[in-house]
Amino acid sequence: MQWLTGLQRLREEGSAGVLVTLIETRGHSPRRAGAKMLVARDRAWDTVGGGNLEATLTDLARRMLEEGSVVPVTEEMSLNEHAVTRYGQQCCGGRVTALLEPVAAPPVVAVFGAGHVGWEIIRALGRLPLTLHLVDSRQDAVDEADSLSDVSSLQVHHAPAPETALNELPAGSRVLIMSHDHSEDLILCDAALRRGDLGSIGLIGSAAKWARFRKKLRELGHADAEVDSITCPIGMPEITGKSPAVIAVSVTAALTQALELG
Repeated sequence: MQWLTGLQRLREEGSAGVLVTLIETRGHSPRRAGAKMLVARDRAWDTVGGGNLEATLTDLARRMLEEGSVVPVTEEMSLNEHAVTRYGQQCCGGRVTALLEPVAAPPVVAVFGAGHVGWEIIRALGRLPLTLHLVDSRQDAVDEADSLSDVSSLQVHHAPAPETALNELPAGSRVLIMSHDHSEDLILCDAALRRGDLGSIGLIGSAAKWARFRKKLRELGHADAEVDSITCPIGMPEITGKSPAVIAVSVTAALTQALELG
């Protein structure tokens, strides 16, 4: 069942797809009812029968992706010499009905900093339907992150220049910055603002740290409105505890609210 592999791959990447299922077949058809295929923007997994049937359904699925469709649709096709599509004929003699179900891209959350707080946040977020990234410039910190292997949606990255990993995230990603080094945090804030297409940017820190960062980010050329798009401190303001576990609860609650996760 290659389509299951595809679903896992799309979840890891934070990408959308369309699951195509033959829900009814009459007469002769290349595959029986229940056959599935997963279609992404640039690839597909499994098959519902090949030929113009599959090509036509793939086109429809990609059109749904392009339009951002969220409602499933059904498509009925005849497989005879009189039914000609842009891909030619398929004269099996049957008729099939396919269900095309959009599979939304899971939200992507990237934590920059594999310290105590970063680990606790990943553990808390690991229970939610998210694609998670944990990035650190220190190899030893990344090696220790192996203990988080039970979080199936997590990808751990060693990035000596972590801003390169930030630039590879998909548009709309939520970024949390909490590295071991405030100068690295500043570089990441600068890189995040220059992207301009992230879902949110959060920076761990005190009011004093944020005041210094605001000044430096303005000196780097960012307008006040851009700088104000960074949330510092992170989490729910009414949760004031400072232990890593409490911060993780606060951050998870804020993200759950922002993403409307149910």
